[in-house]
Amino acid sequence: MSRPRVRVVGLGPGDARDVTAGCARALHDAPVARLRTAVHPAAADFTLESYDAWYQSAGSFDELYDRIVEDLVRLAHSSPNGEVVYAVPGSPVVAERTVELLRARHDVDVVVEPAVSVIDLACAVLGVDPMTHGLRVLDALGSAEPFRGPGPLLILQAYSPEVLATVADRLPGDTPVDVLHHLGLEEQRVVRLAARDLARFADADHLTSLYVEGLRTVGETMDDLVSFTRRLRAECPWDQEQTHHSLTRHLVEECYEALDALTNLANMIDAGDEDAAVVAHAEEELGDLLFQVLFHAELGDEEGRFNLATIADAARDKLTGRHPHVFGDVVVRDAADVAQRWEVLKQAEKGRASVLDGIAWQSPALALQAQVAGRARRLRGDAPPSGSDVDATGEDYLARPEATDDSSREETWGRRVWALNAAALADGADLESILRAKVLAYRDQILAIEASDPGGAGDAE
Repeated sequence: MSRPRVRVVGLGPGDARDVTAGCARALHDAPVARLRTAVHPAAADFTLESYDAWYQSAGSFDELYDRIVEDLVRLAHSSPNGEVVYAVPGSPVVAERTVELLRARHDVDVVVEPAVSVIDLACAVLGVDPMTHGLRVLDALGSAEPFRGPGPLLILQAYSPEVLATVADRLPGDTPVDVLHHLGLEEQRVVRLAARDLARFADADHLTSLYVEGLRTVGETMDDLVSFTRRLRAECPWDQEQTHHSLTRHLVEECYEALDALTNLANMIDAGDEDAAVVAHAEEELGDLLFQVLFHAELGDEEGRFNLATIADAARDKLTGRHPHVFGDVVVRDAADVAQRWEVLKQAEKGRASVLDGIAWQSPALALQAQVAGRARRLRGDAPPSGSDVDATGEDYLARPEATDDSSREETWGRRVWALNAAALADGADLESILRAKVLAYRDQILAIEASDPGGAGDAE
């Protein structure tokens, strides 16, 4: 015995003249038929019950669509011929949530008869082949996240100025957007506005859609940069010779150049000034640093080890785990609380056995000394390892400068460091190498202590 059936037909996107003869005959002959809405030009010639009143009483669209589907299933089971004809505006195979819900049911058969959709109408009016141009169809209410490129985008359900305002928030403000209003009707209009001005289109209704011809966002730009790097590797002799090792010095140089540019940018911001050259320089140096990362990612891809996508996914996954107060139910008090939890999460995540795990040993010697000294204090307070000839604080050799404020203290230490380095240079000594060797010796002493007292490292973090 066959199951009851819901027969879904499309009214088309225009007015009653666009309703096909098959659709009209199905509605006319059906003992039981419903319109999803009668508030549509194509439904003008039909005197059928609709679900319009339910739009006012439903608490949400999800609730509304569930109720409609339940009613259609009920009607199909009780219909004299075991069928209900259900008519929707446009085509039932495009952006029709009730049809998706019906297809998921196992207690009725669903037959869907397509019709001309708003996509067809929009492409005809705009002169756009959806396949050639790679058209993507999106829901204006689908998310609060920014729209992603590339374009073109056809954005449906832009039925009010309020919805247009939410779309505007998801696009760069100067993005050109074509408002497609009442396509296929005599009052058809196509109005181009900047995204920031979309809410000014006061006539938006259920027959309004949006078209964005171009939208260049991060995904597309990074794909282009990956392709660019692959061409360099394929055609440039210098780039072909590079390895992870040969590029390390360039990465260090670019880091310092980026730090210099960002310091200038921060100083500009603190001063309340605006200098286009400073901003452009920061942008340029960040781009150079980004390219270093991308080049290593490309080498990793060639080697079958990793690529830019896996690097990005790993970074996101790691940071998701480090932010349970954002992506979980952990409550934090302030930034200091976040920083403290960060260290605990890192220890658990990486399974660290030593307080020194995770230190970048290629850091400049002064920065390296600060990191190692800080980790040593976690292990044994302020005291250096027993038997060490190194004082983690340096206070056995130099007294703290007598200063009344931070600036004078920094000035005093600046003179001391300058004089010490000048004396070392005059004596032919490289303080960077000397300090690094001392730090590495201190590292070995700490590791020896941890080996003799395995519980010490665990207490440190």
